[in-house]
Amino acid sequence: MYDAEFKKRFLTETSETGRFMVKSLVTGKEYFIEAIDNSTSYHKIWGDVDPVTKSMQGTYGKKYKGSVSEDESLITKENGFDNILYTGVGGSPYSLIKELDKKAEEEEDEKI
Repeated sequence: MYDAEFKKRFLTETSETGRFMVKSLVTGKEYFIEAIDNSTSYHKIWGDVDPVTKSMQGTYGKKYKGSVSEDESLITKENGFDNILYTGVGGSPYSLIKELDKKAEEEEDEKI
């Protein structure tokens, strides 16, 4: 469904973006997952502490935050995603995929 170029772009700098993909062993569907965080103050604490002065040197909060803002998200209707789901804060994408797989199995069983 999504070409190799999009997947490469999606999976670039994953430690910075928090993006990853999961392929269901039940349905074979590929799930694109992003951690969304729109806060600005949370990530300012990242950096190196100078052992002598005990002050923060450098700030990596915007780079290594392990998430993207909604504005930076690649999971959009414009990129071809039509069933965009959110787990919410503390929600597990794996649990959601498990629920979707179970629902797909039940629908398949009803067809038989």
